[in-house]
Amino acid sequence: MDKTGLKQQALFMRTSLLHEGYLDEQFIQLEELEDDVNPNFVEEIVTLFYSDSVRLIYNIERALITNPPNFTKLDDYMHQFKGSCSSIGAKKVMNECTRFSEYCAAENFEGCFRTFQQINLEYTTLKRKLETYLQVSLLVSFSVSKGKQLKLDGNHIGCWYPIRKVVQAHQNTGPIRSSTVMYYTIKE
Repeated sequence: MDKTGLKQQALFMRTSLLHEGYLDEQFIQLEELEDDVNPNFVEEIVTLFYSDSVRLIYNIERALITNPPNFTKLDDYMHQFKGSCSSIGAKKVMNECTRFSEYCAAENFEGCFRTFQQINLEYTTLKRKLETYLQVSLLVSFSVSKGKQLKLDGNHIGCWYPIRKVVQAHQNTGPIRSSTVMYYTIKE
């Protein structure tokens, strides 16, 4: 796919993430903060979000299995997670966090449990879609030249190397998906 096609695909993906409610204007503001001095700003913020999320989700899971449940502690953890989601504009996940907090206030364990399952689903979906979008955006940000190959797949987002130029993208199957292993020819 040529650079123009990648730009169109990235724009379509971003529009879809916003239109479907996975992201809000906060994410666009993060993208606007990228510049020549900090070209990977969004990827760095998203990587921090993922690492915080793993810790907070683990804490919430542990708090959910305590008997009797400590709704104050659950709400505190969820408040932290919601703040983390807010930092990248993860709108659908934030909405579920709000519902979870409402169930905590009502001391409704079943509601908390069901909502936490929905939070995990929305988080997983967002992560998959956002990783794919960021991979395509990374390709768009590079210009065409010659170089060596780098294997990049959906499991390595946030682990990019100091790459400067993309020459050509070779896909082994179909359209770009986070599970598709892609080989990019790059210039150091």
